[in-house]
Amino acid sequence: MKAWQRTLWCGEASLEHVGEEVVVNGWVHRIRDHGQLIFVEVRDRTGRVQVVFDQGEVPELHREVREWRSEYVVAIRGEVVRRLPGTENPQLPTGEVEIRPRGVKVFSAAKPLPFELDHADKVDEILRLRYRYLDLRRPELQENLRLRHEFTLRAREWFARHGFYEITTPLLTRSTPEGARDFLVPSRLEPGSFYALPQSPQLFKQLLMVAGIERYVQFAHCFRDEDLRADRQPDFVQIDLEMSFVTQEDILQTVEAMMVETLAAVGREVPHPFPRLTYREAMERFGSDKPDLRIPYEIRDVSELMGESDIGVFRKALEGGGRVKALAVPGGASFSRKEMDQMEDEARSLGAPGLAWLAWQGESLRGPLARFFFQEGRWTSLGERLRDILQLQEGSLVLFAAGPWQKAAEILGHFRQQLGQRLGLAERGDRLLWVLEFPLFAWDEELGRWDAQHHPFTLFHPEDEALFAEGRLGEIRAQSYDLVWNGYELGSGSLRIHQREWQEKVLEILGFSPEEAQKRFGFLLDAFQYGVPPHGGMALGLERILMLLVGAKSIREVIAFPKSASGTDPLTGAPAPVDPHQLRELGLQTVLSPQARGIQ
Repeated sequence: MKAWQRTLWCGEASLEHVGEEVVVNGWVHRIRDHGQLIFVEVRDRTGRVQVVFDQGEVPELHREVREWRSEYVVAIRGEVVRRLPGTENPQLPTGEVEIRPRGVKVFSAAKPLPFELDHADKVDEILRLRYRYLDLRRPELQENLRLRHEFTLRAREWFARHGFYEITTPLLTRSTPEGARDFLVPSRLEPGSFYALPQSPQLFKQLLMVAGIERYVQFAHCFRDEDLRADRQPDFVQIDLEMSFVTQEDILQTVEAMMVETLAAVGREVPHPFPRLTYREAMERFGSDKPDLRIPYEIRDVSELMGESDIGVFRKALEGGGRVKALAVPGGASFSRKEMDQMEDEARSLGAPGLAWLAWQGESLRGPLARFFFQEGRWTSLGERLRDILQLQEGSLVLFAAGPWQKAAEILGHFRQQLGQRLGLAERGDRLLWVLEFPLFAWDEELGRWDAQHHPFTLFHPEDEALFAEGRLGEIRAQSYDLVWNGYELGSGSLRIHQREWQEKVLEILGFSPEEAQKRFGFLLDAFQYGVPPHGGMALGLERILMLLVGAKSIREVIAFPKSASGTDPLTGAPAPVDPHQLRELGLQTVLSPQARGIQ
């Protein structure tokens, strides 16, 4: 093997190596047989280099290479030479040179691949994931994994320079409510009892603050049994940090500095300082708590104006305590009536009674409410005022939503995002921002109880303490914050409750009896009796950061071995049944529906 060990990476071959005898190792990327000359491109993770087999110079090697095919794993010994003038390949970093072989060795043959690597983007994703080890040979995925390594390394270095200890917390822990279903692991030694895989290291990192660590970070593996989407996987990595004796401002500045410097270290400059919006402001202006600021138009409240109108649906909403909101979409007037009908149906699917709209084209206004704003070829007084408030331009579409302020804002926020992308109105570049002051509690209509908007350990805003006694729980603001990048939530954080009596009070509001609270969180509550520093932290989704960094549409493109959209692993076949003997050891049996057993 030593005689065939690499002396030069394929992607590093350049004019400075001309005249040297080298050994390259890699995969056969492409073969072009031109008769007397056979051109073989050899690829490793750094790139490709061309090897030319001339029948007149190396007849035995020429015959041997005719038996090769793509993806053979080979070693080639030869001399680096300059390509003849006019034969250079400017599309290839190594395109000024080639290798004239003196010897070859095949480490491993390859049968025909189930799909062509050069056209993998046209292949069904399930097939790609089934053969992920082949899919990962593609240069773009290799570059994604290289960038993942580089970003993680730079982030680790940043935290180390700023006094954070990297500490690993358990993967087998206790089930605690954190917003999603737990993945459970049965215990063989304690039959009938279960570990849970952590949704986050939340309680452990708080205990590390009790322990006096003061600055903790972990690139933590987390597990959540929830419905999947393009930016979500059942197992993922988050950059988890916690700090003691800090204010919210300290944490925001720390995370922002880490992001700006780490992204710059991997070649991405982002505008900073990041703008800040309160949750209420984000919802009012953009209809989303993770707004994409690249879309240059905003939602406006037109309740006062519509309160003066004769539009029944709006007046009814206002009389019921709701609001009327409007969104002007430049260029949206070109949508057909059929497309508008589809949008109305979509609004109903989102819980709205409908979607009122106006389209201003040329000298006319169309839409179900047009007569209130435009009559006899002229704008009415109401129409002129609406035009001024929304700063309408010819060609614009106006969407209205009426009802409870948050629901109306969310409906228009949905269409703001959708139509901004559809009409190509989103500006290029990166827009990161902070969203602050989320509600501490959210009312669950279905269950008829309060839930934690963030998690049960979030500290309330000090100015809102009196609202607990007044029973105005929905108005209490949390000292919590989200970091958003181009419409994606990168992560959330908060200051934490650090006094046992307040933690018990919040758990009581969330429906935990003292006995249940002690049973589920006793290890944390007990720790709070022994001196707890004020503390807070944040968790950032590593894969979401990388997805945006590389411009991918799914975090699966930045994970080596991801699950499919249905949560299965086409490569290994997981999840899968286990041997009945294993279930007996655990004292378990499976209970399946007749359909699952194949009985109709």
